[in-house]
Amino acid sequence: MRKNLLPLLGIAFAVAILATVVFYELFLSKFQLGSGTASGPPVVVAARDLDRGAVLKPEDVKVVNWNRSAPLKGAISRPEQVAGLNLIAAVEVNEPITEARVASRQGGGGLGIAAGMRAVSVHVVDSSGVVAMLRPGHRVDVQVVAAPNRDNQQDVRLQTVLQRMEVLAVSPQAENALGRSAAPVITLLATPAEADMLGLADSVARIRVTLRNPMDEQRGRLPSMTLPVLFGQGKAAAVTPPLLRATKPSVPRALPVSASAPARSTSARALRPLAGGADTCPPIPPSCR
Repeated sequence: MRKNLLPLLGIAFAVAILATVVFYELFLSKFQLGSGTASGPPVVVAARDLDRGAVLKPEDVKVVNWNRSAPLKGAISRPEQVAGLNLIAAVEVNEPITEARVASRQGGGGLGIAAGMRAVSVHVVDSSGVVAMLRPGHRVDVQVVAAPNRDNQQDVRLQTVLQRMEVLAVSPQAENALGRSAAPVITLLATPAEADMLGLADSVARIRVTLRNPMDEQRGRLPSMTLPVLFGQGKAAAVTPPLLRATKPSVPRALPVSASAPARSTSARALRPLAGGADTCPPIPPSCR
């Protein structure tokens, strides 16, 4: 009887060993997949703790394999890609350095602000429906409404002063301290001159925006609109918006610009087409006398 049991015990022992090996292999592969020990794409991480504003050097970073199941958004794979860039947020050792953590000349660290450009926020009135449709990356035209004489509503003027401005962010209406709805705020990408003009208009006038097709690159001279013109009592004045974005700035040959010349400040005179109309000319050129 015992002789008959020995082969059976041997077979059972072999099956048990085989089952243990198979189970161990399956468990080990699942554990490696869940813990992220398998190999993955290269990712640049911090080699030590780095403070905000630090200029990255090759010795500040190292390359490791990203072993997570989900890909890392904005990952950087080579140390030379971050050399010379500034950190816009502090990072700890072994923390990935992504495109959103560094400020570059092209993208401004995920903010969309290139070198030489500015982000400016303005309060938008009477454009709630359009603001609800706006998303970052949309293009808008900026209208300014001003009344030089508040007692005379016939003098109200509307002028499209900037065209095809890129939207960076949109803040919907919110209640102020008095419980009233405040005007929505949009942040636009602008040149320094355009940012000065928008800041002035936001302080002394009302700003509206019109949404345009992102593929529409057309810019042109737009007339200022007044109430008499609206009701057919006059002709629209063909006024060139003061700061239409040009592809290549032109400088008169007779008046060369010196490198040491001080920067001109933006004043209320920049809104002359709104305040004085198309018939108002500066007193200096003799052709206007």
